[in-house]
Amino acid sequence: NKDPRPKDLAPLVAKFREVEPVDLTSGQEVAFQATKPYQRTARTQSGLTPYSGLWEIPQVRHLLRRSLFGITKSELDIFKTLTLSQSIDRLLTPSPVPPPPVNLYNSASEGIEDPTVADGETWINAPYNNEYEGRRITSLKSWLIKNIINQEATLSEKMLLFWHNLLATQSWGIFIAKTSYQYFELLRRNSFGNFKTMIKEITLDPAMLVYLNGTRNQKEAPDENYARELQELFCIGKGPNSGYTEGDVQAAARVLTGYMINWEQVNSEGPVGSVFIEQRHDTSDKQFSEFYGNRIITGRSGEEGQQELDELLDMIFDNNETAMYLSRRLYQFFVYSEIDAEAEQNVIAPLADIIRANDYEVMPALRTLLQSEHFFDQVNYGAMIKSPVDHLLGLWRTLDVPSPNPGDARLEYLTHRSMIWNMANKGLEIADPPSVSGWPAYYQAPQYDKAWITTDTISSRATTSDSLVFWGFWVTRDIQIPADLLSFVGSLDLPADPNQLLTDLSDLFLGMPLADQELDQLKTILLSGQRADHYWTDAWNDYVNNPSNGVFRSTVETRLKSLFQRLLQRGEFQLS
Repeated sequence: NKDPRPKDLAPLVAKFREVEPVDLTSGQEVAFQATKPYQRTARTQSGLTPYSGLWEIPQVRHLLRRSLFGITKSELDIFKTLTLSQSIDRLLTPSPVPPPPVNLYNSASEGIEDPTVADGETWINAPYNNEYEGRRITSLKSWLIKNIINQEATLSEKMLLFWHNLLATQSWGIFIAKTSYQYFELLRRNSFGNFKTMIKEITLDPAMLVYLNGTRNQKEAPDENYARELQELFCIGKGPNSGYTEGDVQAAARVLTGYMINWEQVNSEGPVGSVFIEQRHDTSDKQFSEFYGNRIITGRSGEEGQQELDELLDMIFDNNETAMYLSRRLYQFFVYSEIDAEAEQNVIAPLADIIRANDYEVMPALRTLLQSEHFFDQVNYGAMIKSPVDHLLGLWRTLDVPSPNPGDARLEYLTHRSMIWNMANKGLEIADPPSVSGWPAYYQAPQYDKAWITTDTISSRATTSDSLVFWGFWVTRDIQIPADLLSFVGSLDLPADPNQLLTDLSDLFLGMPLADQELDQLKTILLSGQRADHYWTDAWNDYVNNPSNGVFRSTVETRLKSLFQRLLQRGEFQLS
């Protein structure tokens, strides 16, 4: 029962091991480094029984890393004072619905402006206009990033990404901004709710009707696109007991004929809905395979044709594989990418039982999984590679990067817009997964999350963290926003103590703890090569007592920049 993860992580570790970093200010490239291979112990026979072990910093960190994008010091301080049960209660409390995105793109644009939506007003109900849709989609993506950066300490934003990846659409492909906004609001509204309800709503969602050709599906020429993905990607999957057939896809497509996006609403003021056109609906009986109990959905005419959709979903959700599939996807997103036979038996199957027993309510399954013995098994700590969202936005949140002009909505928009392309260069463009399957890192064996790390993205990640440390995150040619390392370190409990400082930084930034030897290596940076701790303590206290003294400030800031560069280049920083 040796755990396979050390072997699987070996290629990643090999890229990061024992490579000394080079200062980017010298114009040379930086490589990540880690001084030891990651050691894993064999996993215990853990399952969904409630966790009853230690509830200390390592356990709090692990829970927050999987629940939030980055951890702030204040969040860690708060959750340290809570019990596990109280922590789960807090994380499973949905955040308030954020205000909708507004037109900040006119003031930030160079060229065509949108005269149909006033500056600072929301565009989510504006009539479609091909000339301005691209700017509205960029505004939507920037708004999603803003919500993540400003997230409360709940699972809301992580759940939004989970559902967006599982029930994927592409905003650029749809190219109707207000329908993409409605799609994300549908996901948010149902994030902690009922999976079956969500699937019915997503089936009739205008963005999905366009994206997977549902709006073209009619009795004369049934389109199988959505019917296939409803089973293969959204509900049933391709697990070992998945047995739906091509005939099932064809029959489901015929059930779904007649639904269309309301194009009149697309081109007018207000939200967009869907309509059922009975003349386009196939009224013949639909025969399904043995996998679905040889079910026949009786064809209906007129408005009663819409009842067939409910029958189709009842049939799909009555199948045991639907709960199993949702269990696997929750596990792969929150626990670990690969599911071995032991996890399938001890976690996936009983979690599916909970989902079925609660009629596909998601909340009980999340609560059980996140407070289980299995979730807190040591082998799962630091076992997943951060996504580009976790890497950039998590780092931004943890460092509490300050705006050079607080309250400047235009600057905020420009910053978030730059973040879109920064993350896209690392493999994740928000609101636009590469296909209806979502991002390969969440489903594609055998790479899974290791797909986030390539020779290109390693360099891109290094450039991003070093830019924040040394000269600032690139917003525009004229605007760069640096992290305020002095303020950030000053907010920690004992910044004058180099040992405590490094422990605190490790808790906040690294997916795995460092050995004493590795901490000592980092400490030499703070001590400027000396051996006694007071070399840092004296330097820090000199700065704190005389913050306007340029020499004192420069001494501390130079050491901190070198420390953070080295810390954020470590392989452990890439792990969650």
